Amino acid sequence: MGAVILPDLGTEILIPACALIGILFALFQWLLVSKVKLTAGIDSASEPAPKNGYNDSLIEEEEGINDHNVVLKCAEIQNAISEGSTSFLFTMYKYVGIFMVAFAILIFLFLGSVEGFSTSHQPCTYDETKMCKPALATALFSTISFVLGGITSVISGFLGMKIATYANARTTLEARKGVGKAFITAFRSGAVMGFLLAANGLLVLFITINLFKIYYGDDWGGLFEAITGYGLGGSSMALFGRVGGGIYTKAADVGADLVGKVERNIPEDDPRNPAVIADNVGDNVGDIAGMGSDLFGSYAEASCAALVVASISSFGVNHEFTPMLFPLIISSVGLLVCLLTTLFATDFFEIKLVKEIEPALKKQLVISTALMTIGIAVVSWIALPSTFTIFNFGEQKVVRNWQLFLCVAVGLWAGLIIGFVTEYYTSNAYSPVQDVADSCRTGAATNVIFGLALGYKSVIIPIFAIAVSIFVSFSFAAMYGVAVAALGMLSTIATGLAIDAYGPISDNAGGIAEMAGMSHRIRERTDALDAAGNTTAAIGKGFAIGSAALVSLALFGAFVSRAGITTVDVLTPKVFIGLLVGAMLPYWFSAMTMKSVGSAALKMVEEVRRQFNTIPGLMEGTAKPDYATCVTISTDASIKEMIPPGALVMLTPLIVGIFFGVETLSGVLAGSLVSGVQIAISASNTGGAWDNAKKYIEAGASEHARSLGPKGSDPHKAAVIGDTIGDPLKDTSGPSLNILIKLMAVESLVFAPFFATHGGLLFKIWS
Repeated sequence: MGAVILPDLGTEILIPACALIGILFALFQWLLVSKVKLTAGIDSASEPAPKNGYNDSLIEEEEGINDHNVVLKCAEIQNAISEGSTSFLFTMYKYVGIFMVAFAILIFLFLGSVEGFSTSHQPCTYDETKMCKPALATALFSTISFVLGGITSVISGFLGMKIATYANARTTLEARKGVGKAFITAFRSGAVMGFLLAANGLLVLFITINLFKIYYGDDWGGLFEAITGYGLGGSSMALFGRVGGGIYTKAADVGADLVGKVERNIPEDDPRNPAVIADNVGDNVGDIAGMGSDLFGSYAEASCAALVVASISSFGVNHEFTPMLFPLIISSVGLLVCLLTTLFATDFFEIKLVKEIEPALKKQLVISTALMTIGIAVVSWIALPSTFTIFNFGEQKVVRNWQLFLCVAVGLWAGLIIGFVTEYYTSNAYSPVQDVADSCRTGAATNVIFGLALGYKSVIIPIFAIAVSIFVSFSFAAMYGVAVAALGMLSTIATGLAIDAYGPISDNAGGIAEMAGMSHRIRERTDALDAAGNTTAAIGKGFAIGSAALVSLALFGAFVSRAGITTVDVLTPKVFIGLLVGAMLPYWFSAMTMKSVGSAALKMVEEVRRQFNTIPGLMEGTAKPDYATCVTISTDASIKEMIPPGALVMLTPLIVGIFFGVETLSGVLAGSLVSGVQIAISASNTGGAWDNAKKYIEAGASEHARSLGPKGSDPHKAAVIGDTIGDPLKDTSGPSLNILIKLMAVESLVFAPFFATHGGLLFKIWS
């Protein structure tokens, strides 16, 4: 087998040390952002600008840097957005908290009943000759880890939202000094969120494993089975955050766009539009809090899937602590790599021109992937024995450390390929989006046709990338290989999240600039930041979907092993009916979320129209709109509408497992994975392309774009309609689907002991 170079004590120090470095780096970035003052009198202009500033004294006169009214106005708007976001999240967490308590009780009762709530030791699942801890202990510890995962997920989302609302107005104010300054503020704020979330997730998981180890001792199979609750808690909170936040943001966005831009011909984020504050709040609760919880869930589940398989492989059987925690060591090194990568964007290179923004963000992906490949090679060399065995459906498969390195690397590079393909299909710098924009000449119908075709086409290469990474990783190291490939894709999560959070922060900054009545030049700068942010948001969604596919497959493998199924035979009717139903679920789920956005947007449109028609002086700008009513409409709609789709995802595995048994459930999981990934990628990319086609026409940066514009022209109105249709696709249904496929798999894994013992009631009666 060969000895491991990194001692166990080294692992015990390395993982928490990397997590703490990540947290400290996040706090340092936050400190730098906080230097931009939001109070009149001590304006940021008085501080010298060592980097990325143009000649400040020239701009000072031109952009009115010393205009304190602008600063106060920005602070006031930021406050309104922050309050709206906080109150929505608190309302949502109240409802989600009730669900969490109820589901925790359910986990305890179901898993405890496996051995009739017995407190005596039981023969181990995978080795009947040994005695393991009672099922009641697994029930209790699974419940605890579920609650911990849920709380960590909620905190991740909430902190992300707080940071974003703290940074949006600061980005606007920095835009007065040039696009470079604004970029750095937005990107640093994104980095705060990325590093806090990645480091917190790692630290909580590491501490939980060590605490559970005190009770479980040598029973590593039982320990890591209990830890799977952590992934379930993380993802179930993410589901509600994604769906609730997605409905909120898109109801406001669609309402604001349809009445404001199409009917009233006023610009985006115009302060006269009653839905404008709700729209900006939505960016924070949907794109930031939802995305944060979602990627945290992916990370937690990938780690859990890998740990479960490792615990029944030679690492767990021989009690090799360092190789056992190989998944956590990957994430630890990932934090250090992302830290170095972030410095490339903020300190090593400076951005002076608008056209440098998107390449700078792309470089982040390339640099982090290249550095991480070296990091994984080192980790595979020092933290793994030269040969070891991995559990493969009842057998032990011999694997070498270089093969496991390739498994992680293939996931990492597949992530980069998915990111670049997504960028090609959603950035207005390339022909696909320009073709969509061009199709607006003949109206909204052709725009919709071109956009849908683009989305379907954009699925091809990502699916091949996922397929190749699954084949390679499974060939080398069975399901453990797939799990670490998912971790490879997620190893640069801190950079991925920084790039992703940058988008909504820039979007908010543009909205604040418009509402504060800042000059056209500043709005152009924030628009440029926002357009780049749109593309990077699409890249982030691509990563989330790709990693969800790998994570879901790894969890599926762990579930099949735990439920004692040797083969999943598609030709048996039990499995095939599951496959069909599973493939249908993403459509049912998408229908629910799309309709929710539609009905909420309908109420929003009616309210915005009512205000324009009944408040005298609103169009002239002499009267203020009633923003609060629109915020209330979005909040009420999203809280009410998030429950049915959430219930569909959470109850399906329970109903199928209890009434139809583990074989049918394995079919449902496979079906939902296969169809969910396709719909998620096409929905996200279609929406992203429509959004950027609209921005392409608005910016008028090329001769072709100017021939379609200006704002308010017929092609522009057609583009706005396309963008509005794409909103729920890219920000509600698409991103929520990756949670659907992961959550059903991890829930099945957690309840596998119960389903294997008591499941399949209908088939038992039938036979």
